[in-house]
Amino acid sequence: MTDQSFDLVVLGGGSGGYAAALRAAELGRTVAVVEQDLLGGTCLHRGCVPTKALLHTAEVADAVRRAGSVGISATLDGIDMAAAVAWREKLVDGKHRGLASLVRARGITVVDGRGTLTSADGAPAVEVAGDRFIGTDVVVATGAGSRTIPGVELGGRILDSEAALALDEVPKRAVILGGGVIGVEFASAWRSLGADVTIVEALDSLIANEDPSSRKALEKAYRQRGIGLELGSRVTGVEQSEHGVRIAVDRGGEEVGIDADVVLVAVGRGPVTDGLGLAEAGVETDRGFVVVDPSLRTTAPHVWAVGDIVAGPQLAHRGFRHGLFVAETIAGKNPSPLDDSLFPRVTYSTPEVASVGLTEPQAVETHGADRVVTREVSLAGNAKSEIVSAGADSRAGFAKVVALVDGPVIGVHLVGDRVGELITEGQLAVAWEARADDLAPLIHAHPTQSEALGEAFLALAGSPLHTL
Repeated sequence: MTDQSFDLVVLGGGSGGYAAALRAAELGRTVAVVEQDLLGGTCLHRGCVPTKALLHTAEVADAVRRAGSVGISATLDGIDMAAAVAWREKLVDGKHRGLASLVRARGITVVDGRGTLTSADGAPAVEVAGDRFIGTDVVVATGAGSRTIPGVELGGRILDSEAALALDEVPKRAVILGGGVIGVEFASAWRSLGADVTIVEALDSLIANEDPSSRKALEKAYRQRGIGLELGSRVTGVEQSEHGVRIAVDRGGEEVGIDADVVLVAVGRGPVTDGLGLAEAGVETDRGFVVVDPSLRTTAPHVWAVGDIVAGPQLAHRGFRHGLFVAETIAGKNPSPLDDSLFPRVTYSTPEVASVGLTEPQAVETHGADRVVTREVSLAGNAKSEIVSAGADSRAGFAKVVALVDGPVIGVHLVGDRVGELITEGQLAVAWEARADDLAPLIHAHPTQSEALGEAFLALAGSPLHTL
């Protein structure tokens, strides 16, 4: 056994882990990252980036179909998924090489292998294949992995999101178990690529954590696109054969069967914390999530946790923020406190759904109905929205702002094509506790979709321009 000492040892090289490593190195610390797979983690290799590449392929297919509506003669002759996968893998490989180069340039030691938490003379350490990497501090950043449901075993035609991304052809019929972000995004992509898609969700709505207005708008758009929705329905059985899969669904007491070529299990992701030696090291967990204080300290001295292993929204950019926060806290920089409600959320469906801050029901529960006011502005009259959606099904969307009466903006919710690019304005408004009358004078560029958000601020300030 050999020992090496560092100021910081990071267990896991995904979004939160490499962010902590890069920031710590920037602050002059010696850093080692232990990663059993590839730097960049799930987000870069099996999640955010490749999924959005798949969605872009689907978006291009839709654009070709709609080209005639703007005077372009084009025909969609077919979809070469093998070529699409090759393009996506090249994209991911380029991003990975860039990240690895940056990590090397910062002087960070990368250790390949599976690590477990241990200690050396009272100091926290990570052991890899008999070698110990001792840190003044250790950050655990091992991320999350796919879950399934009782009675549904992954394999064959029953896929998790990683296996679904690897398909080299578009399924003709797909059933998606779960109407959260992952399920909704795959449904959007596969439908645009020509598949018949049905989502089975036990809750009564899609993307249940979003504002009710956003949920209803997305469900309406999906039905218009021909995506089947089995909401409030429970899977009671799955039978797989060489020819396909049959799913038994309890639809409010009525048993129905749905046939598919593939089933995607998208019922959420769980923390990857088993087998890491956490309990032995004194790190407490709750249902697999690492228990932390507001500064992301665990119950073991000088051991921190970041990203998806900390209960809360599972977002890559939350992991980035966690990593930066911990590195700066260790360095005595006193960073701004963390607040999960200030992380913007984007569902990259067609239409997109984006939000930050409180939903209307959350605002009412927190502050009381008499203290909450909202304004919702449709994108139907927005020139840029009509341009970018030319030839599409009716799905214009809206901008909705939630505020306190005579107080700040506390939530922003957007639905429409490309609205994920607009949510940072909402994030700034909520984070800086801006009032509508502070924001209303800031006229938005014309023609842009952001004008709808500006119109909502104007309306809340009592001076609407294009709305009644």
